[in-house]
Amino acid sequence: MIQTDILIIGAGPVGLFTVFEAGLLKLKCHLIDSLPQPGGQCSEIYPKKPIYDIPGFPSVLAGELIDNLMEQAAPFKPGFTLGEAAMTIDKTADNTFIVTTVKGTKHEAPIVMIAGGLGVFEPRKPPIENLEIFEDKGVEYIIKDPEFYHGKRVVIAGGGDSALDWSIFLSEKNIAKEVVLVHRSSSFRGHLDSVQKVIDFAGSGKIKLITEAEVTGINGDGNLTNVVVTHQKDGEIIVETDHFIPLFGLKPSLGPIADWGFEIEKNAIKVNTLDYSTNIPGIYAIGDVNTYENKLKLILCGFHEGTMAVQSAFARIHPDKKNILKYTTVNGVTGF
Repeated sequence: MIQTDILIIGAGPVGLFTVFEAGLLKLKCHLIDSLPQPGGQCSEIYPKKPIYDIPGFPSVLAGELIDNLMEQAAPFKPGFTLGEAAMTIDKTADNTFIVTTVKGTKHEAPIVMIAGGLGVFEPRKPPIENLEIFEDKGVEYIIKDPEFYHGKRVVIAGGGDSALDWSIFLSEKNIAKEVVLVHRSSSFRGHLDSVQKVIDFAGSGKIKLITEAEVTGINGDGNLTNVVVTHQKDGEIIVETDHFIPLFGLKPSLGPIADWGFEIEKNAIKVNTLDYSTNIPGIYAIGDVNTYENKLKLILCGFHEGTMAVQSAFARIHPDKKNILKYTTVNGVTGF
């Protein structure tokens, strides 16, 4: 049995920063995550993608942000149970919680904080008959390392920010040998500046843009060699390529946590904005996993929510102690 003061479910950026805030109050944390490494989406989905709205960092790569958060949390020696999804939760007679993972690992804590982001993700796949045959053989649903596509021909499908951003990145940095962007409409859902940049790149030949079309077939002998693009006016077009990346987004799901008795609204956990507590005393939800009026799904908002939740958790764990806010500029940071 792993015992701790605060059990954090989700080792993404919000969960990692919460370790730091808890450590300042001498509260020990342990984190559970279904992924094999800390970082959540930042590590698993877009480690090389720049983030622009982290205070003090005009630009920081998602993977670098996680490295910094791990370094910041390190003095407080957090524990990790990685590669195991939290499955069940039980309450003991002395008001502590026992969380058991899919592999049977048990954790006990008086406080549980759900920081699971948008939950468990599955890619939205296009309805192509033999698509799964070519998965990891030329078909990918996320871009983890852009250098993987160095010197390769790439077909990206989609009309949102991810499709636009990666098309721009792979061509602007001269990583891919050829970038073809296929979208079923002539208008895009992404940011206007990204849309304009793609149009400009298409005009200069950096990107081959095919609109009002869809990828309807893929072919190869073991590995992908070409895709079939069906255009609304021109019919079928064969595009030779090494990689096909359909970026139609991810389908989030709360997974087993949805059955833990929380108030759920639109696939998110309702919380009290006083301290981001749930309807179950002793359990908090912070970051993208929660919902409340005027909720903004931003990492920096999750940092605030985790900070406030830790203050409330301290009061529950130590009802007889008065917590006096002490600035780190005065006291510094001391670990355990």
